[in-house]
Amino acid sequence: MSAQLRVVIVEDDIGVALVNREFVSSHQGFTVVGEAHNGRDAVDLLERLRPDVVLLDFYLPDFSGLEVLSRINPDVLGAMEVIAVTAARDVDSVRLARARGVRHYLVKPFMAAALFERLEEVSRQFDTVRRTSRGKLLDQRSVDALIASTAARYAPPPKGLSEVTLQRVRLALQAAGTDVSAAELAELVGMSRVGVRRYLEHLVDIGRATLTPRYGAGRPENRYSASS
Repeated sequence: MSAQLRVVIVEDDIGVALVNREFVSSHQGFTVVGEAHNGRDAVDLLERLRPDVVLLDFYLPDFSGLEVLSRINPDVLGAMEVIAVTAARDVDSVRLARARGVRHYLVKPFMAAALFERLEEVSRQFDTVRRTSRGKLLDQRSVDALIASTAARYAPPPKGLSEVTLQRVRLALQAAGTDVSAAELAELVGMSRVGVRRYLEHLVDIGRATLTPRYGAGRPENRYSASS
């Protein structure tokens, strides 16, 4: 498994920062290494820790999160993925964020699953970078994989499926590390086989899981695995 991505959370509301910390920490691909509640501390922390990812609020008590991005070393900013988590939704803020390299933008309040999608996208992009040799020329598909954002891709699960349970099933599937049947995964998450299968089928539909029939003496058994 790839090394965990190091995350700094910049959020003035301590309660919200705690929720974000717990959520990020629940994802096996990320670990929170620092937290700042104002712009000055954020600049210091980002320069010192040089994280892979920052969850950045724009409304801070001393100066804005966008100004944080302008004050840190360009080399630090260039190596860091920024996920904006902010109530700012005016055109100027969005344009300025894009100009400063922000490619993942979540407007508060948002569903937990939307943040999960951004984390997943960032994780896949870092994995692509790790697998790509320096100096290699990229085709269009590889370029898209490195710079595309999930902003237009997120959609709530269909009626009857819970977002929280969906992410629980998805994380369990990732943690399994191999293909599993609906019955095997049901034991891991403490749900019914039929219920788990509905979530697995949805994950297959949206490209977050793959289904492989395993043929034996009787009916083929459907095996599921997490998509890379």
